[in-house]
Amino acid sequence: MEAMAQPIPRTADEVFNDFKGRRAGLIKALTTGMLEKENLCLYGLPNEGWEVNLPVEEVPPELPEPALGINFARDGMQEKDWLSLVAVHSDSWLLSVAFYFGARFGFGKSER
Repeated sequence: MEAMAQPIPRTADEVFNDFKGRRAGLIKALTTGMLEKENLCLYGLPNEGWEVNLPVEEVPPELPEPALGINFARDGMQEKDWLSLVAVHSDSWLLSVAFYFGARFGFGKSER
């Protein structure tokens, strides 16, 4: 999967740039993309791209997993409400990824 092939951010600036790129990709997906595939995950990529793909099979996954099944609730909801639901799950995933990378940093005085 392309999302997993990206280099791991090593500084706070790199984590922020990764976050910004993934966020831009998710915004593109939610505003211009066609999200009609079932039982898949929406991934924002650091290069401002996005993809809808199967969840990672390895356990534990390298990165936090986005919500599975972006279309589970789509049939019984208005499009605006569904997009809001996907956006909320996407925001949570973005924060999870940023904190995952941030947790890898040391907290010693020389490492700040």
